[in-house]
Amino acid sequence: MKLSIVVPVYNEKRTINQILERIDKVPYEKEIIVVDDCSTDGTREILRSLDTSGRIPCARFFYQPVNQGKGAALRTGIASATGDIVLVQDADLEYDPSEYGILIQPITAGLADVVYGSRFLSGPHRVLFFWHSLGNRILTLLSNMFTDLNLTDMETCYKAFRREVISKITIEENRFGFEPEITAKIARLHCKVYEVPISYFGRDYTEGKKINWKDGVAALYFIVKYNLRRENSGSAR
Repeated sequence: MKLSIVVPVYNEKRTINQILERIDKVPYEKEIIVVDDCSTDGTREILRSLDTSGRIPCARFFYQPVNQGKGAALRTGIASATGDIVLVQDADLEYDPSEYGILIQPITAGLADVVYGSRFLSGPHRVLFFWHSLGNRILTLLSNMFTDLNLTDMETCYKAFRREVISKITIEENRFGFEPEITAKIARLHCKVYEVPISYFGRDYTEGKKINWKDGVAALYFIVKYNLRRENSGSAR
């Protein structure tokens, strides 16, 4: 199966070369769809250099005209995907592309439509931010109460979808609301959802971490919004 790996990017000049090299090395037929969300720290110039050099031949590059957020970048990238499986990869080094095999196995085995990579099931992880971890668990619990899914990590970056599934869903949120929105919509579509353990190499704010407590509060609103809006029915196109 061909993978479409969508990489939303914003101000990641310290890690962008390394993460794209790691993705390029994974032994799958793939396309790498890089969407720069109007970076201002030199990341865009690095991407344009990679683009013109052809150093990563399976990569395609998109440049948002204004900064809109992760959800908007994913909307652009997913719309351009041609693979059998669409996978989300952040541009930092918190998630390891060598674990794609673990993430997509339930889909390739014909068991799942959607797979979440959980940072809380097992695997090595950097010890950071008790309150972030607690907040993630509370958001996951609340999301589960609405969706009737028993996820352990709704807010994980690592999500893989059969393309037929993700192409039925319109992403409405521009920022980090993507996670609760997409979870509500796949539950509404009665997708077969699996969860697998992944490792997690978190970073702190001095290393470029962007999500903060305000995004956590906003996620509460998005959980309620997308689970109670009955007429939305997954926002199928």
